[in-house]
Amino acid sequence: MSTVTPLPTDLTQEEAESAAGHFVETFNTIRNEVSRFIVSQGDVLEQVLIALSCEGHVLLEGVPGLGKTALVTTIAQAVQLTFRRIQFTPDLLPADIVGSMILVERDGEKRLEFQRGPVFTNLLLADEINRATPKTQSALLETMQERSVTVAGETSHLDRPFFVLATQNPVESDGTYPLPEAQLDRFFFKLNVPLPSEDDLSQILDRTTGAHVPQIEPVASGEDLIRMARVVRYVPVEEDVQRYLIRIVRRSHADDAAAPESVRRFVRHGASPRAAQAMLAAARCRALLAGRFHVSRSDIDRVAAPAIRHRLILSFEGEAEGIRPDTLVGDIIDSLN
Repeated sequence: MSTVTPLPTDLTQEEAESAAGHFVETFNTIRNEVSRFIVSQGDVLEQVLIALSCEGHVLLEGVPGLGKTALVTTIAQAVQLTFRRIQFTPDLLPADIVGSMILVERDGEKRLEFQRGPVFTNLLLADEINRATPKTQSALLETMQERSVTVAGETSHLDRPFFVLATQNPVESDGTYPLPEAQLDRFFFKLNVPLPSEDDLSQILDRTTGAHVPQIEPVASGEDLIRMARVVRYVPVEEDVQRYLIRIVRRSHADDAAAPESVRRFVRHGASPRAAQAMLAAARCRALLAGRFHVSRSDIDRVAAPAIRHRLILSFEGEAEGIRPDTLVGDIIDSLN
């Protein structure tokens, strides 16, 4: 287990290099341990760990059986986080998630006490989140942004770190409720989980159906993730690189004069400032993983799609023609290069 020490307010060059080295070492240790069980999701795993390293939430989208739930539970084992899973269904109530006030009797007196729900954990798996009603989905809004829960006028703060990793099936529509834009915007990344290749599927069968199933050991703690998030903030960003990021976000809006023709035609609402925040944090993380203590344009390009794709609201024409948000993000980047 890593020894966690707080970062000083101002880092010297030597301290910065040491912090960056610890970040990369911890990141790779977690990734290698998870990869002992998880197959074929190298890019998805890296992006999930980048989001966790920035204290962000992740929405995983893919058809059933691709290992989305297994990925989340394996990460929880490798990082030694308290873990809770909520299976979202249409009859689920907000109180089933955040908790409720209950009447208890103690010393002959009756009083209302708050009974905590499963959201009070470090890592919350919101399984098939789009199967719950909008009222229940909105119960996560405060927890995802403020890391707190307010019930009957009383606010309770969640322990840090706190992450929501949600899954949804893009194929089924019966009995599902699309996530509202306000909730989608609170996800750091939206990741598409692909179908494994033939060789990867062979490895999956070997690891999951054989006599010896890999046992995942804890190699880091929640405190390590908190410290990694602090390190990310110290990575410098030059003014021209930050302006490049800002232009990507601005050009995702149809009313921007420099927006590509595809955006003006197919986008109703573009990315929010939260998208810019996510892109900057993720780009800093990628820079560290590449052995650099500065952000480049290529880092921005690599994180643009997962940070923006769920924040683009397509117009009716865009929906009708089946336009992919990733295509629009690519058009925006091409217009800047």
